[in-house]
Amino acid sequence: MDPRNIFKPEPKKQIVPKAVERDFEREYGKLQQLEEQTKKLQKDMKKSIEADLAMSKSAVKISSDLLANPLCEPDPGFLEMVTALDTAMKRMDAFNQEKVNQIQKTVMDPLKRFSSVFPSLNMAVKRREQALQEYKRLQSKLEKYEEKEKTGAAIAKLHQAREELRPVRDDFTAKNTQLLEEMPQFYNSRVDYFKPSFESLIRAQVVYYTEMSRVFGDLAQQVDQVELTDQERERENEARLAELRGLSIVADD
Repeated sequence: MDPRNIFKPEPKKQIVPKAVERDFEREYGKLQQLEEQTKKLQKDMKKSIEADLAMSKSAVKISSDLLANPLCEPDPGFLEMVTALDTAMKRMDAFNQEKVNQIQKTVMDPLKRFSSVFPSLNMAVKRREQALQEYKRLQSKLEKYEEKEKTGAAIAKLHQAREELRPVRDDFTAKNTQLLEEMPQFYNSRVDYFKPSFESLIRAQVVYYTEMSRVFGDLAQQVDQVELTDQERERENEARLAELRGLSIVADD
């Protein structure tokens, strides 16, 4: 409850039936939850896109740096392997950029447009609440005059209070009716609105990973060497490291 309304007199007459108020709170609560979930989805999609781009850019940089490293020069076979890796990483980055562009147009942009509706909706709810408070104020004023002795002055004020109340009551009723009709329509429209976006997201991922299968399939054909197990590779690395540690320039003093 708004603390500013605690000491305001409430009308004796029921302004809004409790069932109607419950319906309104339920429908508006669903839209508030939808707004929160939409914002969260936007945030998560943005993080995903940034991570995707960072991953492919980092992969390209690693392969480019490795290709420029002097350790490739004395070994033509290794140089050919790193060159194939660099080509594959650049292909991956290009396909990834296409995927991100597709997601931006078909998912992120629609999410932003959908989110832009909520401020107007929240403002409509705020105007409905303002109309309700004014309705209650004038209803309390009318009830006060109805309880007074029916003198000429009191009857005149009673008539004036009724005239003041009528347009305010009609204004609240119109706002309340419109929101009760349109809030469920807006909420139910979310599926038809978002379905094409998420279908596009799934297709973009399918296309990307299909292309990645081809990219790394081509890379696998170019990298022609006997596969080592992780344990064999670890033992080989340890043996090479032991040889390096045996050099005088790295010997302990």
